[in-house]
Amino acid sequence: MANTKEIKDRMNSIQDTLKITNAMYMISSSKLKKAKKRLEETEPYFYTLQSAMARILRHIPDIESIYFKSNEGKNREDVKVGYIVVTADKGLAGAYNHNVLKLAEEHLKHCPNSQLFVLGELGRHYFEQRNINIDQQFHYTVQNPSLNRARNISETILELYLKEELDEVYIIYTRMENAMQEEAHFMQLLPLKKTDFNAADIPTDVQMEDLKFDPSPEKVMDQIVPDYIVGFVYGALVESFSSEHNARMMAMEAATKSAKDMLHSLDILYNRARQAAITQEITEVIAGAKSQKKKKKKK
Repeated sequence: MANTKEIKDRMNSIQDTLKITNAMYMISSSKLKKAKKRLEETEPYFYTLQSAMARILRHIPDIESIYFKSNEGKNREDVKVGYIVVTADKGLAGAYNHNVLKLAEEHLKHCPNSQLFVLGELGRHYFEQRNINIDQQFHYTVQNPSLNRARNISETILELYLKEELDEVYIIYTRMENAMQEEAHFMQLLPLKKTDFNAADIPTDVQMEDLKFDPSPEKVMDQIVPDYIVGFVYGALVESFSSEHNARMMAMEAATKSAKDMLHSLDILYNRARQAAITQEITEVIAGAKSQKKKKKKK
């Protein structure tokens, strides 16, 4: 059995760790609330953009736009694909990073003609260790998702897409399914699909409204789509950020519970060791007293 000093030192060490896990839980909780509030404040604008695109497509379903092009006629090996992978800058978040990176690696294996855009330091380390080429990394983006950072990412991707250096763009991020569960998602960012904007199954010959496009429907759509892409990327960043801190909260909560269980076990062990030491001391005192008594009798 370990002595009381060793047990006490271990208990102090666990208590120090417990303070850290509690602090990390509180920090993640605060950041999660702020991120959700920020997303709620911006959602109406981007939902309005999506609604406007749906209205245009309903009235002019055959509209021509590079953002709605189809790659069905191309050989899949010739299609240039871009992958935006959203990870975290830090660990201690359960399986959050692992799930995203595994999903990204699976898709990269089946796409030889691809470009990789990484957000998050853990993603960069992961791909570099496996000698997977990273075309561009967006530094410090995941720590504080903002519209400005989402716009920078979107402009980079859209520039490559419009130059036809990319035919398709996918984003791999984590979405919160509920307060207890996150799931890695693989979503197509470009080209857009017209069927995704059919908000309601309304026949096209039903009169709903009159629209006027200036200078043309194509120009209006080309103006709206980039802002819609910014909104989609921003939503993915905030969802990932929220999922990261939700996962970290759960991990820290589990670590805190484990630390408390260990402290309880060590407390029992400490009391046993202390009791054993006291018993040993009493036994030694009694033995010493008996020895002295025997010496006195002999004299």
